[in-house]
Amino acid sequence: MELEALKASWNKLDERLAETEIVNLRVVKEVIHQKTKSAYEAIIGQNLYTLVVNLLIICVVFPHVYMNTPIRTVSFAIVEGLMVIGLIPMIRKLLLLSKFDLAGKKSYELSSLVLNYKKICHNEKLWTIVIVATGFISFYISELGFNPCYQFEVSRVLLVIGLTLITFAIAFGIGLWQIRRHAQQLQEIERGLEELREFEHPSR
Repeated sequence: MELEALKASWNKLDERLAETEIVNLRVVKEVIHQKTKSAYEAIIGQNLYTLVVNLLIICVVFPHVYMNTPIRTVSFAIVEGLMVIGLIPMIRKLLLLSKFDLAGKKSYELSSLVLNYKKICHNEKLWTIVIVATGFISFYISELGFNPCYQFEVSRVLLVIGLTLITFAIAFGIGLWQIRRHAQQLQEIERGLEELREFEHPSR
């Protein structure tokens, strides 16, 4: 009888240990899931913020400047058109992020989405540089070369160049900070997906 009671006690202990292990695994998985979700939401927020700021510049700020300064219509159209084209990568990223479903997709599917997202981000850097450079050059040629309201003076040209360099420096500093923060969030997502993959393949 004592042996049977001892066996029963061991079996109950084993069952409790197994249940505890399952609960612990669920807790760990939930923590990883939440960390990954938080990083994903931060990236969504950053992209939405950038999109809204750009839309405000396109729809409010620059039109206001155009209405209250002697900027040529051609110059306004060039800059507006280039800024709209610059929105394309942002929209592509947001559309891709909208497919990121942690609850409904496997980790390998999400990893594929992250890879495609990183490719868009990589191409966006060159895209943005080309758009910004073309916009500045086109605007200054149009205004300084063809706007009769401006006289071609060395002091004016130097002032424009100085303001442009300051603008680039500020934009570069903000952009570098955003890129680093963005990269950290992507790494967090990739790390989370790698850890979640272990729960999908427990035998490995």
